[in-house]
Amino acid sequence: MTVDSAPVIVAGRAPLGPVATAAVVRAVLRGERRAAVVSLTFVGRDRMRALNRRFRGASRPTDVLAFALPGPGGKLAGDIYVCPWVAAREARRYRVALREELVRLVVHGTLHVLGWDHPDDGSRSGSPMWRRQERYVAALR
Repeated sequence: MTVDSAPVIVAGRAPLGPVATAAVVRAVLRGERRAAVVSLTFVGRDRMRALNRRFRGASRPTDVLAFALPGPGGKLAGDIYVCPWVAAREARRYRVALREELVRLVVHGTLHVLGWDHPDDGSRSGSPMWRRQERYVAALR
């Protein structure tokens, strides 16, 4: 599997559109020189709240959740969940276009699948992962 042929499955109502969403994932995979099978699902507020409660113990919706999974033959696979409702709220809060925030979340989730992480406190926006994420967002918006 090459990076450009890496399967990207987009489900749910994709506000960026399924083709554009897959292109963002592939751009990150290409930039990181990694191949992975990625499933990205856009979910509503209630579904995201349930997922966040189940996997992180927080009973509130979050913007993105990402899970790296062992794929067949040791290949990397990942599931990413993005909540457009939270994305819209965050876009208003930070005064950025909704498209930019959605791209940011797709990039963020993809980097998590590839093993990148950040602190959960106020220093997260200065972390190497965050700086890398913002370089991709600037190139893709």
